[in-house]
Amino acid sequence: MRKARLFDLNDALQHPGRKVTLQVSTNLEEETDIDLVEPVVGEISAVSTGQILVIEGVLHTTVVLECARCTEPVEVPLDFEVHEEFPVEGVAAGYGSGGTAHVRPGEDAVMFKGNSLLYEELIRQDIWGWMPFSALCRPNCPGLEVPDTPPVGRPEFQILSSLLEGKEERG
Repeated sequence: MRKARLFDLNDALQHPGRKVTLQVSTNLEEETDIDLVEPVVGEISAVSTGQILVIEGVLHTTVVLECARCTEPVEVPLDFEVHEEFPVEGVAAGYGSGGTAHVRPGEDAVMFKGNSLLYEELIRQDIWGWMPFSALCRPNCPGLEVPDTPPVGRPEFQILSSLLEGKEERG
């Protein structure tokens, strides 16, 4: 297992209003359910209001999906946006308080390691949200070939039916 890729957000958290950015290029090696043709590329930025950490970004990749009609692989370009907000607790060091601000752990704790964002996890979750439900290999895809005589009844009982027919002929 490789080391997690982190986006250090401490500068933004300790100085509200200060924007930090990260140029992203990742293949999401840990993600086995998304088939990428090219790396996810783009930019993610973060800024703190003092109480909320806002993370935004615009990213692009190409994924392989299955054609909804014929099940052949289809390469689908995917442009997507990231917009997340996380609560901040503590007083920012930039206020001269001697304290520090940090992202409040909650149900999103899996995305943070201290004041650093595990940005591949954020990207992985957002790709799933932006991926189309279905794709076509071409607009006029005819779909799977349908047999001339469709089976009658439930497929799992067809074998049993053929066994019973054979027994009646011998009978």
